[in-house]
Amino acid sequence: MKAELLYRSKNVLSDGAIVEMVIWKVPRRVEGSQHFHKYSLFYGYAGSRIVAYDNERGKGDHRHLDGNEEPYEFSTVEALISDFLRDVHVRRQGSR
Repeated sequence: MKAELLYRSKNVLSDGAIVEMVIWKVPRRVEGSQHFHKYSLFYGYAGSRIVAYDNERGKGDHRHLDGNEEPYEFSTVEALISDFLRDVHVRRQGSR
């Protein structure tokens, strides 16, 4: 089985912020993760990460919030997207 692209989107918001999500179903677990998904979700500006969720090899599932990295408990693709968009929404509300 090859990797299968499950979801890809990229939006540039009116203030220049970027929201990009890429999620793959992979044939083998990414080292450090207990599921068969590889993902990278990003919110920020060119050169400035505000929110990011990923499962980098060896680090496993984690998220970056306002410059801090912490573990993330992956359950489903739907929950991943929902959690990410919630964190983006909170930060966008705080910037107004």
